[in-house]
Amino acid sequence: MIAINNLNRVYQAEGVETIALKNINFKVDEGDFVAVMGPSGCGKTTLLNIIGMIDDADSGTYSFLGNEIFSLNEKQKTELRKQHIGFVFQNFNLIDELTVLENIELPLFYLGWKKAERRKRVEEVVERLEISHRKNLFPVQLSGGQQQRVAVARAVVAQPRLLLADEPTGNLDSMHGEEVMNLLGELNKDGTTILMVTHSQRDASYSRRTVHLFDGQIINENLSRLI
Repeated sequence: MIAINNLNRVYQAEGVETIALKNINFKVDEGDFVAVMGPSGCGKTTLLNIIGMIDDADSGTYSFLGNEIFSLNEKQKTELRKQHIGFVFQNFNLIDELTVLENIELPLFYLGWKKAERRKRVEEVVERLEISHRKNLFPVQLSGGQQQRVAVARAVVAQPRLLLADEPTGNLDSMHGEEVMNLLGELNKDGTTILMVTHSQRDASYSRRTVHLFDGQIINENLSRLI
């Protein structure tokens, strides 16, 4: 699904050069669950953003589902991202003025689904993720764990091939964090490929393998659990 070779990303600010990623070689197979760990500033989120086609690299190659990403224009990358990638953020990023149902429905609206089709799919997802009883509430009426569950529902409603999660339990207590990780584990068992950035060794234990970054480089990789 993902093949990255000799990837480099350098940021320039006021004459200061910061190496975010250096000679990254990285693969993710369909159906995998990969955790990326490392200290703050090691390049984890930069790598996630490049894979999510939000950021670009300075050199190297990145192939996603057979597409050479750095040869695509912005419109092509946007379409590929909308069709195949879902995002889960640490801060939920829900829209306060929309209900749970409307937040989850939003990606389908942008994909051009008809209203009846959107509502049918959202109903399936809220049932699957056990939040149907909260679908008419607003984000402010939910706990942090409930908001993240809604954010996951929004990320998977269009049935993406890849789910990118950036510190998905970072703002949650241990109980709600465990609920979210169990949910991600279930989605992976159902076939969704997951790439997750985390500081938490506990969260990483839900993945199939863990990649460790330090100073923008992959320093080691190990199996997190038996497959």
